[in-house]
Amino acid sequence: MIETEYKNDVLTVYLNGELDHNRSAEIRTAVDGRINSLRPKRLELDFSKVSFMDSSGIGLIMGRYRAVGLVGGQLKIKNIPEDISRIIELSGVTTLGVL
Repeated sequence: MIETEYKNDVLTVYLNGELDHNRSAEIRTAVDGRINSLRPKRLELDFSKVSFMDSSGIGLIMGRYRAVGLVGGQLKIKNIPEDISRIIELSGVTTLGVL
């Protein structure tokens, strides 16, 4: 289960643990449901408690970028651990202006 908070048109998703294929699919379903029902102006993905991320995590970020954009919102990712930050930089996600 993921924790979320919705306040002032900002939906914050507190990610935790490992972001692998199975976990990313679960998160994707939950977050997309909230995006479609709440239509936030900003979606924030908080990575402070993420211990591992593979390419599925990059897919999760890119998909939420698109999903929130479809409802007129923006994506921000924050509190990225150093080792995961390197993966995000290598993927090119930083060029989207989400940091």
